[in-house]
Amino acid sequence: MTVSFVCRTESALPPEKLFDLARSIDLHVDSQERSGERAVGGVTSGLIGEGQEVTWRARHFGIPITMTSGITEFTFPCSFTDEQIRGPFKSFRHVHEFEGTGTGSIMTDRVEFAAPFGLLGRVAERLVLHRYLHRLIRDRGHFLASISGHTGAP
Repeated sequence: MTVSFVCRTESALPPEKLFDLARSIDLHVDSQERSGERAVGGVTSGLIGEGQEVTWRARHFGIPITMTSGITEFTFPCSFTDEQIRGPFKSFRHVHEFEGTGTGSIMTDRVEFAAPFGLLGRVAERLVLHRYLHRLIRDRGHFLASISGHTGAP
């Protein structure tokens, strides 16, 4: 079983620009400053692309976590997908979609994940992880949208 959610963020930027901001390792690090997230392996700065991997280290819930994700799908400037290769989740998939509007673009984040540890993991998914990850992705979207001078929509 997996848990999923969707976040939509409006931006004044065109889809091509927002697409590149969303795959920037450096901006990801900036947006996750609170957790001390940093890239420690694979692509550690600049723009990540198709078939490339990055290993992240961060502290969430006071626990040090290491996760390697790879770009498994990439269609510039419409969408890209990153998926956990190694890490704390049983599975983790994040689809980033970009659509032009009359005033900029909308970024849609579709996240699906499953926690390990059977029944205990399913309880954690629903009681803690869903809300925590939704807020993290929403705040990251707002961070990227604020680069263009526009605050993102929830």
